[in-house]
Amino acid sequence: MIYSSALNDHGLPHDPFKAIVTPRPIGWITAMSAKGEINLSPYSFFNAVSSRPNIVMFSSENKKDAVAFIEETREFTCSLATKALAMQMNMTSAPLPRGENEYVHAGLEMAESKFVRPPRVAASPAALECKLLSIQQLVDLDGNEIPRWMVLGQVVGVFMDDAYIRDGRFDTAGANPIARCGYADYAEVDSLFSIQRPPGAG
Repeated sequence: MIYSSALNDHGLPHDPFKAIVTPRPIGWITAMSAKGEINLSPYSFFNAVSSRPNIVMFSSENKKDAVAFIEETREFTCSLATKALAMQMNMTSAPLPRGENEYVHAGLEMAESKFVRPPRVAASPAALECKLLSIQQLVDLDGNEIPRWMVLGQVVGVFMDDAYIRDGRFDTAGANPIARCGYADYAEVDSLFSIQRPPGAG
């Protein structure tokens, strides 16, 4: 099968795009408004885009509270979404009224950040504290603005629960992070395998 993504003429009951670009890390983003309102929401269009300096990005379909709040205060945190926190993570995707705290809605505790004002998820084994680099509204091939916003942030602080630092490394499989797949599906990381890169490959 091959189809036009512009026409979406695949004949399937659901668009397979998100099932093909998978698994996608979940950016569990906490943002704070200028008034001090807190928003916690998960974004599956999320990833690391630079290591020196550490830079992450997430993209929002429609300009949701997280983007609006980050635009106001220029800071956010990203907490690691894990299998143990999957139900709470899903609850924070609910479309609550602006200013209603998703931490309270999902029964989560906030932990104070060290370098930025927005808190992190206290139960998460790792979190990134970020300062805003840019917010860009995306455009299509014809140059038309679309209701999608990409947020780039530089990591200024990293929290790791000491229980997951083993032999000098963060125990990714032990933390058991989850990733978004297509439809209502998720994947979990509970085991790893290693491949050594060819010499000079970075």
